[in-house]
Amino acid sequence: MQVSVENTTALERRLSITVPAERIETAVNKRLQQTAQKAKIAGFRPGKVPMSEIKRRFGADARQEAVGDVIQASFYEAVVEQKLNPAGSPSIEPKSLEAGKDLEYVAVFEVFPEFTVAGFDGIAIERLSAEVADSDLDNMLEILRKQNTRFEVADRAAQNEDQLNIDFVGKVDGEVFAGGSAKGTQLVLGSNRMIPGFEDGLVGAKAGEERVLNLTFPADYQNLDLAGKAAEFTVTVNSVSEPKLPELNEEFFAQFGIKETGIEGFRTEVRKNMERELRQAIKSKVKNQVMDGLLAANPIEVPKALLSNEVDRLRVQAVQQFGGNIKPDQLPAELFEEQAKRRVVLGLIVAEVVKQFDLKPDEDRVREMIQEMASAYQEPEQVVAWYYKNDQQLNEVRSVVLEEQVVDTVLQKAKVTDKSVSYEEAVKPVEAPQAD
Repeated sequence: MQVSVENTTALERRLSITVPAERIETAVNKRLQQTAQKAKIAGFRPGKVPMSEIKRRFGADARQEAVGDVIQASFYEAVVEQKLNPAGSPSIEPKSLEAGKDLEYVAVFEVFPEFTVAGFDGIAIERLSAEVADSDLDNMLEILRKQNTRFEVADRAAQNEDQLNIDFVGKVDGEVFAGGSAKGTQLVLGSNRMIPGFEDGLVGAKAGEERVLNLTFPADYQNLDLAGKAAEFTVTVNSVSEPKLPELNEEFFAQFGIKETGIEGFRTEVRKNMERELRQAIKSKVKNQVMDGLLAANPIEVPKALLSNEVDRLRVQAVQQFGGNIKPDQLPAELFEEQAKRRVVLGLIVAEVVKQFDLKPDEDRVREMIQEMASAYQEPEQVVAWYYKNDQQLNEVRSVVLEEQVVDTVLQKAKVTDKSVSYEEAVKPVEAPQAD
């Protein structure tokens, strides 16, 4: 077999491959012999059909299948011989497929980029540290109470944070507009669900009262037909209900499935959850900085095949997340290209760091991570056992741990500054940069 390689771009390779005719004929004959053993043809006993008849009936198909098999096998042999690492399936261009002659074809494909990860000492990391103070715990308990607010009918004028049951009809230029009317809608004043002025205009209203609100849709309103237009809403208040926060009692604690009884037991469990959230938030922020630093220090070209595959994965995820009748391939690729490129490049960089430093998952850390996740459940021992009985889930944890070890490797060489902050600041999500 003859093989020649041409580098057409930084990542694209063009393999010209010639396979001797004898190999093709051997493969064709093998196919025909297999067919002869099982062919059922009227007038002949199974396995006794003359080869001339087998060739006449099945020769063309056998050659086509044999050529396909030889191309697949010879391509693999060629990339191994040339020490190439394809990043996707090749595009095959046949040059000569004539029976009795050498098979000639060209395979065009991209290879994985070859690079060494560098620039560790130029990466700057701010590592936060924080504790869960008693005041943070008190705030969290209030948040939990508010999340479980109940509303009771009140015989008084409406205030902010009250829940109103209303009917309303909206008009633009004296005409009722689509989607501008509803009956029996529950609206919490101050929730900003409605356009500016709507909720404020109902403060002080009582059950049975009708109010007319003259408002203007925001200029950036999502419905362009209504954006910036004046509107009149006629609103009837059916009822006014005031918020009632639940008491911190056994009935409230039971909603969270916490075994510990009493307020102190509940506070202990909530604190554990907050501390777990804090550790994850700090770890996530450090990881994001490390990954951003690796990206900035190691610009690499991305194989188109990998980028396309990642775009397709993100399309599927988007459809699964948002539902609807849309098919993944109907979503524009441009929506996902930037995110896909980041993920592909980081995947290549992380894999290369693992290779450079010969990293392997630390099984003690794997168990610690599983135990940490299991601690959020009522029967943690069962959760740990489940992970160790499911190879796929266990390997996913190993991958996460290996990525953490990559982060630790970078931190040993990067410029790390430690900073003490409050719990709130530590767990606050990082805001995405605003586009210019």
